[in-house]
Amino acid sequence: MSPAPASAPDPRTGAAAVFEVSGPPAWRTELPHTTAAVPIARALVRTALTEIEGPEQAAADCDTAELLTAELVANAVQHTPGDSPIELVVELLPAPGGCQIEVHDDHPAGPGEMPCPDPAVPVDPWQEHGRGMLLIRALSSDCGHRPTAHGKAVWFTLPAVPLPAGPRL
Repeated sequence: MSPAPASAPDPRTGAAAVFEVSGPPAWRTELPHTTAAVPIARALVRTALTEIEGPEQAAADCDTAELLTAELVANAVQHTPGDSPIELVVELLPAPGGCQIEVHDDHPAGPGEMPCPDPAVPVDPWQEHGRGMLLIRALSSDCGHRPTAHGKAVWFTLPAVPLPAGPRL
């Protein structure tokens, strides 16, 4: 799936994917407003980062991108009312590379605090909620949220992973 001016349903998920042609390569798709969106988003991010990676430009670490995307999508499903679709945007950044991933929903309120981890404060190991934004803040190179015409976008960026020396298989 190379970035191209197209809009077609993904055969695995049924979600419509739109590829951007102006600017950096980007992949945009709608996800259902259900918990089923989380594993779909993880798979789509891995596929997008693998397929939009160029020969001279590496994408970000797929495992970290999947984890942080799952947190954003789960938050959008859990904390936004209604059943409007959630939009996932994966963008490959220009040199030095990396990616920015956004999750759009139709709820205008921000995601709450995006706390900085404080190593002096111990984390309660029994706490069931509230670590998602902490993970995003700790593992991404940047993160935030912004209003959109239809709600908000919550995003994070990851740096490029250096390409291994030698021929690529």
